[in-house]
Amino acid sequence: MINIGRGLLEGLDEVDWAELGHAYGRAQDVPGQLTALCGKDEAARESALMSLFSNIFHQGTRYSASPHAVPFLARIALAGPQPVRDGVLSLLTRLAIDWHDEYDLPRGIDIKAWRAAAAKLSMDEALAWYDEQIAAELDEKKRSRLTETRAEWAAGRLMDSRASALLSYDAVRAELSGLLPLLDDPDPAIRTRTAYLSAWFPEKAAAVLPRLLNRLQVEDSVTVTATALVAVGLLGDITLTSRISPHLDATEPLIRWAAATALARIGSAKGATGLGTDLTGHVIAELAAAAADTPKPDLDYNECDIPGYICRSLLPLADHDQETVFRSVADCLAAMPRNHMESTATSVLAVAFAEPFHDGLLPFAELAEGRQRLLQALVKAGPWGAYGKKFEESLRSQRLPDTRAALRVYAGLPDDGHDDTTGYIWG
Repeated sequence: MINIGRGLLEGLDEVDWAELGHAYGRAQDVPGQLTALCGKDEAARESALMSLFSNIFHQGTRYSASPHAVPFLARIALAGPQPVRDGVLSLLTRLAIDWHDEYDLPRGIDIKAWRAAAAKLSMDEALAWYDEQIAAELDEKKRSRLTETRAEWAAGRLMDSRASALLSYDAVRAELSGLLPLLDDPDPAIRTRTAYLSAWFPEKAAAVLPRLLNRLQVEDSVTVTATALVAVGLLGDITLTSRISPHLDATEPLIRWAAATALARIGSAKGATGLGTDLTGHVIAELAAAAADTPKPDLDYNECDIPGYICRSLLPLADHDQETVFRSVADCLAAMPRNHMESTATSVLAVAFAEPFHDGLLPFAELAEGRQRLLQALVKAGPWGAYGKKFEESLRSQRLPDTRAALRVYAGLPDDGHDDTTGYIWG
């Protein structure tokens, strides 16, 4: 193991942590937490990791201290105490992408758009905004708090969340090449976390993809294989079809799902020419099988929501086999966690009812079976009330009944006594 003083934490004292910020103020406690991660006290290591998840990555927000912690965390992931390496890799992933995977799957991170948005941010604009608020605020305590916050911005300890997140992402990106050897680590949990981390850096695809593909040739862990396959799909393109498609015939359902997920992504990517009729049919069949009998692994993608990921992967393939896609998506809706439901339900409507009923609502019996099952599933599992405003707006735009009661009547479902206004309804 690397000597802590001269290896893992070398340069720690050279960072002016007191001039950096995190969720709870100045970051002078971060060096002690990084040091505790490297120590022999198991309880202290666990406490330090929890503290770092809370302060330099607080509910998804990154701070000025976050990127400065990354090089030390990368060294600890490589050569720190075995019990913390898995958790440190998870923290590095969150420092890079937050929960962006939930929003950007099945496409992957759009780093060009992210960089363009961050480039538009201006410190001068932020300070000018605070100056306006301070000048207009009559309450002395509020004005004092605004003045203190402005000072934090001016000192660089606070910044716009998109800009601070991008700095943190780039800090992890700079360490990625050094972390890739962990794909060959003896511990399958480390290999899994590294494969998942590597999936979010399209600018590093040329370096990452060969390592992932080599791993697939020798890997004996189902979870590592599935994680690496999805990562290949997120980073690769149509030229990798022949490297992924053999895994559609794997014995393990999770590996077949992962291969189908990867192929669905590269086949429907912008500019892709498609997978061809036969292979697309095979991909849809495997995703449909997973929808009917969902694998239950502990995969990080989409916050372990495999049914939601299946929905997102199937929808772009609807033109190839609408009935199978829509029936399978309906199977998935009831199994999804509710915090993923609204965006998925809105996407489902946009694909299944792309043409609104301009000439009047068709009788439910005249809809194709796949659309019938989708609407019935949305009545039972969809977001309603305070938690489903965008979904209800989408129903209106499609000229469909926009309350649960009305849609239930239209879909021929009996009254189950649930109140439409209470939020998510689980049938």
